[in-house]
Amino acid sequence: MSTGALVDHSDVLRCTAGEIAARVRGGTTTAVEVARAHLARIGARDPELGAFQAVDAERMLAEAAAVDGRPDRFALPLAGVPIAVKDNVRVAGHPTRHGSAATSTAPARRDDELVKRLRRAGAVVVGKTRMPELALWGFTQSALGVTRNPRNPARDPGGSSGGSAAAVAAGMAALALGTDGGGSIRVPAAYCGLVGLKPGSGELPLPGGADEHWFGLSAAGPLARTAVDAAVMFAVLAGRDAVAARDAVETGGALTQVAVSLRSPSPLAELGAENRLATVGAAVLLREGGAVLAAADPPYSGSVASHWSVRWQAGVAREAADLDLDLGLVEPRTATVVRHGRGVLRLGGPRPATAAAWRERVLAWFDAGRHDVLLTPAVAGPPVRAGAMRHRGYLSTMLTSAARVPYTQAWNLAGLPAVVVPVLVSGHAVAVQLVGRPGDELALLTTAARIEGRQVPDARLGRPGA
Repeated sequence: MSTGALVDHSDVLRCTAGEIAARVRGGTTTAVEVARAHLARIGARDPELGAFQAVDAERMLAEAAAVDGRPDRFALPLAGVPIAVKDNVRVAGHPTRHGSAATSTAPARRDDELVKRLRRAGAVVVGKTRMPELALWGFTQSALGVTRNPRNPARDPGGSSGGSAAAVAAGMAALALGTDGGGSIRVPAAYCGLVGLKPGSGELPLPGGADEHWFGLSAAGPLARTAVDAAVMFAVLAGRDAVAARDAVETGGALTQVAVSLRSPSPLAELGAENRLATVGAAVLLREGGAVLAAADPPYSGSVASHWSVRWQAGVAREAADLDLDLGLVEPRTATVVRHGRGVLRLGGPRPATAAAWRERVLAWFDAGRHDVLLTPAVAGPPVRAGAMRHRGYLSTMLTSAARVPYTQAWNLAGLPAVVVPVLVSGHAVAVQLVGRPGDELALLTTAARIEGRQVPDARLGRPGA
């Protein structure tokens, strides 16, 4: 292999997914060269970070060679793009362990529909990424290992799609597929400096071909380095025109009404100074871009968090119906969640009306204020230390989650799309969240593209509505 080829390998690791696909389509590099570069990065970084549960280098190289040989390579939106897949999504040839030694399955015979669509678009699957047991928590630590944040390996990357986020942030994959039942895409995106999209209910297929998951809370979606990359991946997953999605986000549109809220749905959360500055500073950036701002809090009530929690626990219990908790094969806090959820199921399960009522209330709030986008903090504070949650009990884990990651769950309950995007506070990436109406995924990513990676003004000089 020539020295020039090695230089190209190193350079491709700094490319966006769109740039990689353009190079492969244009013939200036090959999917195999891209795969080799990322495998080398995995070999160098993953022993420390622990992002991957499994990587099959031989299979990845074979997939890449198949992309290079495809006659339609010149039209593939994700030609040769390496994609990491969360462990709870089926990938042919890989077992699904759900973050737990107690729930390992035989290698899947076929891909989930999500993975099929990515492969048809030219993506190359890198491997399966780690998550907490049963994808329960906003951190990624379990009996299968501890995942570390590439931005600071002493810290956790967030969860439950923490392995997926760490893989992209460390350059071990260009994109990743995650799932989000209460913030599981957005929280790790926030902590790893990425763009993360939770689509609205029903916009994308779910793992396993399920009609719904966790009583309607869950959605699958992309983690990416840029809003444009996230838009292309979302379009591929949705079976839409990826070129049109890319162009829509790149060209942008007129910004109108943006509601800005710092209020936490949880009384246990205390918003950190950096997160406050990021949110108010992002609002200033949007105002400078032509948006009209209004300080307006969503109609949260104390019941929103409890209604989400009931669905979450019942959904976990339904998914873990075959687990014998008396065998001690799952973490004690996992067993507590399952037991609580089984109690809910015995009483008839979550009431559909509660989620529907919250969705209608928040949509009426959008209408009454003529808000197009809601801007909030993404998280309340920094991630926990890597490994610090390994042996915590149920109550301690719940209190930590309520204090650090309170801003995401309400939008799963409402089934509305939400995007997390990093802005810069004194040169440091801090995330904010954008929430929209049903079907507004690309509009949210367009708004995110306007502020991603931008240094916020001194937020003390201007407040929303000033």
